[in-house]
Amino acid sequence: MAKDTQNTDAVGFGTQIRKSPYFDATMRWGAAGYSVYNHMYIPRDFGDPVQNFWNLVNDAILCDVAVERQVEITGPDASRFVQMLSPRDISKCAVGQCKYVILTNEKGGVLNDPVMLRLGENHFWFSLADSDILFWAQGVAVNAGMDVTITEPDVSPLQLQGPRSGEIAHALFGDVVSDLRYYWLAELEFEGIPLVVSRTGWSSELGYEIYLRDGSKGDQLWEAIMKAGAPFGLKPGHTSSIRRIEGGMLSYHADMDINTNPFELGLDRLIDLDMDADFIGKAALTKIRQHGVTRKQVGLVIDGAPLAASNTTFWPVESDGKVIGKVTSAIYSPRLEQNIALAMLDIAYADNGTQAFAETSVGRLPVTVVPKPFYDPKKQLASS
Repeated sequence: MAKDTQNTDAVGFGTQIRKSPYFDATMRWGAAGYSVYNHMYIPRDFGDPVQNFWNLVNDAILCDVAVERQVEITGPDASRFVQMLSPRDISKCAVGQCKYVILTNEKGGVLNDPVMLRLGENHFWFSLADSDILFWAQGVAVNAGMDVTITEPDVSPLQLQGPRSGEIAHALFGDVVSDLRYYWLAELEFEGIPLVVSRTGWSSELGYEIYLRDGSKGDQLWEAIMKAGAPFGLKPGHTSSIRRIEGGMLSYHADMDINTNPFELGLDRLIDLDMDADFIGKAALTKIRQHGVTRKQVGLVIDGAPLAASNTTFWPVESDGKVIGKVTSAIYSPRLEQNIALAMLDIAYADNGTQAFAETSVGRLPVTVVPKPFYDPKKQLASS
């Protein structure tokens, strides 16, 4: 039986891991646990995670996601350089628009899946998942022969997410934000605080990301948002594993890594092998498309009693006495009243309806391959 182990000791705070501009505010507002992401502390515990989920899907939550560090790329060749890093056609992204992109290495492996923000013709941010893309980009630039500047700016995002987030954003910022289309951004100033606000987020719900451009104003911004959100039921919270798995959203190092290619993840729409521009991994991804993949990410329903917590190890999936893959993310959804999971399986077992077994933390349980996302598959909640 596969067993999950969890260290219940308190996190020891130190200077070698950075605190966000909102760290003190999250402590005041009840953060009881943290983990480390992109070399920073991120709040992971504001009490019952199920209540956090209901706060998100019924009203709104404010999350400190300053760990989503920005890689800023500027200079006369910035757009050409950004295109070299990603298989998605960057030329189709207008100034003021955001795009979900993937960054690949020379073998086609996924290095990160950031949201890219285009603030100017040659001014880009990558809002990162958990990997060191700043170093990667700076290393690539050394021999690229392009005129670019690559830095980590003083930018720290918050996520305001949930069905009432639009009302809260309007109360804070007015029509300039209310009129934002899905995956577009606005640059503005609020009470003397420079911000970028985008209609994006890691929740599959209606939401906004609020990018603070002056770290000294973190406490002021957090308190202003909580005050404005109080009449609308706003609560402090953390990114919800329940909701992100319901929405089929990927977590780097869990559902994908450097040894995973985009075709295995079903991210074909983010790969443009026919564009004239070259990018790192183009040749490898062309071969993978020609030959096909040997495994595929799928959705699973796991039979049995509700899981008490998400998995902390990869659970083997077995069929006919052999291992055919692994569960990468699993959780109990109180809304769907099911144990749901994302898994990477051998392609021969990846069809919907396929049945197998998973060696979970509570024993061997039957699983069935099902379509994903599990809830709101057309992302109507986030995009409407």
